[in-house]
Amino acid sequence: MGKRLKDNLSSAYFEAANRLNGKAARKKIVAYVEAYDDIYFWRTVLSGFENESRYFEVMLPSRHNLTKGKKSVLMNLLSSHVGESMIACVDADYDYLLQDTTPVSREVNHNPFVFHTYAYAIENLQCYAPSLHDVTVAVTLNDKAIFDFEAYLRAYSEAIFPLFVWSIWFYRKSIYGRFTISDYNRIVEVGHFSFDTAFQNIQKMRQRVARKIKQFHHDYPNAKESYLKLKDEIKLLGVTPQTTYLYVQGHHLFDNVVIPALRKVCNELIANREDEIQRNAVHVVQKRNELSSYSHSTEEIVPMLRRHVGYFSSEPCQRLKADLEAFLNPTSDKRVETKKDVADDSIDTSVLTATIE
Repeated sequence: MGKRLKDNLSSAYFEAANRLNGKAARKKIVAYVEAYDDIYFWRTVLSGFENESRYFEVMLPSRHNLTKGKKSVLMNLLSSHVGESMIACVDADYDYLLQDTTPVSREVNHNPFVFHTYAYAIENLQCYAPSLHDVTVAVTLNDKAIFDFEAYLRAYSEAIFPLFVWSIWFYRKSIYGRFTISDYNRIVEVGHFSFDTAFQNIQKMRQRVARKIKQFHHDYPNAKESYLKLKDEIKLLGVTPQTTYLYVQGHHLFDNVVIPALRKVCNELIANREDEIQRNAVHVVQKRNELSSYSHSTEEIVPMLRRHVGYFSSEPCQRLKADLEAFLNPTSDKRVETKKDVADDSIDTSVLTATIE
């Protein structure tokens, strides 16, 4: 049997298996995700919706090879004639903000069986500013607040917001080759992190942003009206000048903005705790034992950042949970009905395939 035929039968197989298990058995819903790192995130989210009548199995898009990514998830979704026993769970990327301007964004935003993060990627949610102090506590076992992550990421967001709108503008106009995400990331680099220069670096970045925007005003003199309209629209979609960091490229935020700050803060907190132990130890043996015990109790930053769930209270995560609630209990929300109406329209999958590629 060919692979495509197998994929076409997969959703029907899961639904038939659920029927054979009887009414008393729990229904299995397969959730396809993009990559290994996504499995834990979506398992954590979906666990809250499991009950005596249903459970989820989170998996990569293929059991037969190592194919991963949004393309594989969406094409598996389309070719499998997905039903209520199979869903796709993906990063929003820019597709959420592009709305209906591309086939992929239309599928992500309107297919009732596709669920997305409402932030650029999972990494953005993991970097949710109000949760970062708790991450430092989990890493260092030191609850002292020595840096304001919320103020830092708010200042960062406010500095990049005007240029972020331009970035979406270029993608909406399908001329993103003139200002790519990589171009954008280079301008919004914050440089080496230190406590003394953190906010100064943001101010320098703000100046680079202003110069680039001045260039765009010169190159696209007729763009003002469409730019202002887009700015209002993306605010309605949840992007504010204070929360833009949730919508920039996830790896850029994670690796270049948040991890350097966390590393500096955690190193300082660990040093503070070790100094405290050395001051308070009554003899050498106690000092050595306490330092060894503390060292074995601390955690690595990146795994802790990837595993914490402090982002559950964020607005994007709340919107994602509302979508899942509406899908699983459709009488409680009209959103799924609207998405189904759109999904029932004919979609040219060949166009979708070409766009994803």
